[in-house]
Amino acid sequence: MMQTIVQVFDAQQKNKYKLRLSSAKDRIKKLNKLKSTIKELEEDIYAALQADLRKSRFESALTELIFTYGEIDFAIKNLNSWMKPRRAGKSIVNLLARNRIYYEPKGVCLIISPWNYPFQLTMSPLVSAIAAGNCAILKPSEYSIATGAVIAKIVEKAFDKNEIACFEGDESVSKALLKLPFNHIFFTGSTAVGKVVMEAAAQHLSSVTLELGGKSPVIIDETANIKKAAEKIAWGKLMNAGQTCIAPDYIFIHQSKLEEFITLYKSAAISMFFDEHKRINYSAYAKIINQRHYDRLMGLIADALQKGADMPWGGASVLSDQTIHPTVLTNLAHDCKIMQEEIFGPILPVIPYNDLEATIAAINGKSKPLAMYIFSESKSNVKRLLKSTSSGGACINDVLIHISNPNLPFGGVNESGVGSCHGFFGFKAFSHERAVLFQSPINMSNMVYPPYDNKGWVLKMLKKLM
Repeated sequence: MMQTIVQVFDAQQKNKYKLRLSSAKDRIKKLNKLKSTIKELEEDIYAALQADLRKSRFESALTELIFTYGEIDFAIKNLNSWMKPRRAGKSIVNLLARNRIYYEPKGVCLIISPWNYPFQLTMSPLVSAIAAGNCAILKPSEYSIATGAVIAKIVEKAFDKNEIACFEGDESVSKALLKLPFNHIFFTGSTAVGKVVMEAAAQHLSSVTLELGGKSPVIIDETANIKKAAEKIAWGKLMNAGQTCIAPDYIFIHQSKLEEFITLYKSAAISMFFDEHKRINYSAYAKIINQRHYDRLMGLIADALQKGADMPWGGASVLSDQTIHPTVLTNLAHDCKIMQEEIFGPILPVIPYNDLEATIAAINGKSKPLAMYIFSESKSNVKRLLKSTSSGGACINDVLIHISNPNLPFGGVNESGVGSCHGFFGFKAFSHERAVLFQSPINMSNMVYPPYDNKGWVLKMLKKLM
């Protein structure tokens, strides 16, 4: 395997110089080819997502395919303008020169994708890599085997290996790839593995984009519309059985709204993911990816209950089909595991508060999350929370949907990620911004540069700059 990987990598290294010269028309043609190949294999994609995660056709369409088509269409529509050199402001030291920023492809890129949204989280960065004019090697997750196989099939049908290639396999394949001097690495996954990727990238000074995760908090104050908050949080938390990097992880809710919220959350979850007999609807509710993660989640519940937590709803599970029912926990001890690590499952800790400042302090006491969600009709509370905390992104009176706008950068901060993606921000992630100055013929002929020993001129210029 390593020999094949090196051969493909070397072929892409040679081909990257040709791709540097590709026009917007060339790249759009490749994006259209990718789109048509995905359409051709749509049924295979649906079947693979069902096999890996028991995703319903509706959920797969909404969160995987439609999202990917939207990313491709947005790039095609805007690529001509993205590729144009951008004007930069003039320098007071050289007022007659023209200044431009050129977007150049980084070269050969590695895309390592996760298992939770295995199709769109592979295709989205690939779209950006193609739009920016790069070669790329894909490494889908070994946990979502069926989807990885379809991705490999799409890549093989749509591209030559010296441009885009895909390698399936376990952790050893990722380790082999990370030994190579890629020009850029795009990784989506856990913070722990993100650190390993960043360490490997440092050996070759490869640039990185790390889309990680973290404990994304929700704050519901006393002014919020609790019914709408409960409905939106139930959808955002339980879609894909909670296996979403920006899923609401835990909730701070004003003490006066606690009981009402739990009742309405339960009602919303039942209407979305249960049948008429109030049993889990397996055609709408995803499974946990594998037994390892199933056991981890059940361990989090057990640890919380052992340390005094209450469970007002849920807790049921079925090991044989890796299903964990929606679960609500309250009265949680600060040291329980579920309040220390990202949950990535259908378990919702709900914590009442009376003092917003104490809530802000609790949020800031954890690593900066990938997302934060605020439900409030108080502009002052929203402003206070946004100014006092940090997160990769945020939604006010909603969850998750900021990821759907390609005009917004999507990414984390510190432990929740490095860099951003989607739309122009994804194009930038896979591009080098090259500064280019075009000197004026007037400056060149008249040589207006001052003598370096002219201290008065230097002081005068420094004052202007300051």
